[in-house]
Amino acid sequence: MATRDSRPPGGSSDERPLVIRVTAGSGKGRTALAAFDSALRAAGVADHNLVRLSSVIPAKASIEVCEPEEQLRGSFGDVLYCVYAAAYATERGDDAVAGVGWSLAADGSGRGLFVEHVGHAEDQVQTMIKTTLTDMSGGREEAFTYADRVVISAHCSGQPACAVVVATYRTAGWE
Repeated sequence: MATRDSRPPGGSSDERPLVIRVTAGSGKGRTALAAFDSALRAAGVADHNLVRLSSVIPAKASIEVCEPEEQLRGSFGDVLYCVYAAAYATERGDDAVAGVGWSLAADGSGRGLFVEHVGHAEDQVQTMIKTTLTDMSGGREEAFTYADRVVISAHCSGQPACAVVVATYRTAGWE
């Protein structure tokens, strides 16, 4: 189950040209890679080639935490530009926890920062997210404030398990 803070994400999609969608999923499989694919399907982002971005949110963006069926869609094999965290549990009894958190510029521009962390306990990942955002924000001239986070866990009960949180920017074809 994914958890998040109760604060609403900033801005609405009709005010901002770039809507970054955040979803989470967990899955199991006979291998760690199969569990990753299952988690991507649960998050609504399977069937794309993921292109991992560093963690900068451009101006005029808004972030929406959504259900997997509301995630960006492209054609099978399209590129999906995203920030994501993927955690794996491969030993029986282990937990995998993945989380993505973000802070936004205090000036309301939509600019911000994402961080992604993984671990074996939810409180550990939540603490790392807040600590990293505080340090990253403190190292910049402009003011950023913590906005939100999405954290999900998966449990290995025999088969490898994977937990994924993904923030999607856009899809692109190969033409």
